[in-house]
Amino acid sequence: MSALTTAFDDAAANPLDLMEQIVIANDWVFDRRSDAEMAAEAPGKWCDFGLFFSWSHEISAMHFTCAFDLKVPASQRAALYELLALANEKLWIGHFGMDSDDGMPVFRHSMLLRGAPGASAESLEDMVDIAITECERFFPAFSSSSGAANRPPRRWPPPC
Repeated sequence: MSALTTAFDDAAANPLDLMEQIVIANDWVFDRRSDAEMAAEAPGKWCDFGLFFSWSHEISAMHFTCAFDLKVPASQRAALYELLALANEKLWIGHFGMDSDDGMPVFRHSMLLRGAPGASAESLEDMVDIAITECERFFPAFSSSSGAANRPPRRWPPPC
């Protein structure tokens, strides 16, 4: 990165301030833990989703995680890893992963805002909407790997 770019690069505004307004407008329960972290809970068709937002002022990036209310036992995690890989092939934005401590599937996405005046309400709403939509779409498949199923459902991929 050149010194010229660094000299004229303004840090983006904290998008968590705007995200907090969006969460309030949706009447979701939330906890603004600090200027850099916020957690919320969004209702879904299959389960409630834990939304976690983390802002890094140093790199002007926001990391977002949407966690399922679903824990996969250690004995079934290999099947879930297979499903996550297949699901990730179908995504344009974000990716699925798994919390290694408790086997909880999660959707993750990061927004880089360097050089931008800040995130727009529309981009934040889209980010959360896409995450919840994809989590809802893949929940049945991920849920099946927490029980007796050891492979993707017969109808793969799930319908769009």
